[in-house]
Amino acid sequence: MVTAERTQTGLRVEKNLLKVLKGLAEYLDMSLGDLVEGIALHAFEGRAPFTPETLAKIDQLKAVYGLTLTADDAHRLVEK
Repeated sequence: MVTAERTQTGLRVEKNLLKVLKGLAEYLDMSLGDLVEGIALHAFEGRAPFTPETLAKIDQLKAVYGLTLTADDAHRLVEK
């Protein structure tokens, strides 16, 4: 077990992306913060954070919540 000091943050995230993340955290039985930490730590090491089964669930959640954004959209989003 590794000890971590966490801090509260006000993070702005695209609405449908947040819905998918919350749904995935619920599916994986973890907090949203733990999910985001895990995704970031995997990305920092160039490692894929999800199994094929989890990726299939993400696709389902994206369809349910209407998330059409892709990685190509990451640096081109503008506020409505």
